[in-house]
Amino acid sequence: MPHYEFFCNACKKTFDRILTMAEHDDAEKTVCPRCGSHEVEQRWSAFSAVTSKKSA
Repeated sequence: MPHYEFFCNACKKTFDRILTMAEHDDAEKTVCPRCGSHEVEQRWSAFSAVTSKKSA
């Protein structure tokens, strides 16, 4: 599942969520775990991918 980073405009803290695509599409339900505010915005975050590398 995708990992998303959010920023709370009320308490000025960042937090992470693992959401399904359906949960992400319903972003109005995302609340800050620290203060309970709905004033959150998604932030850009780095990602990594695990791949297999075969040597020749």
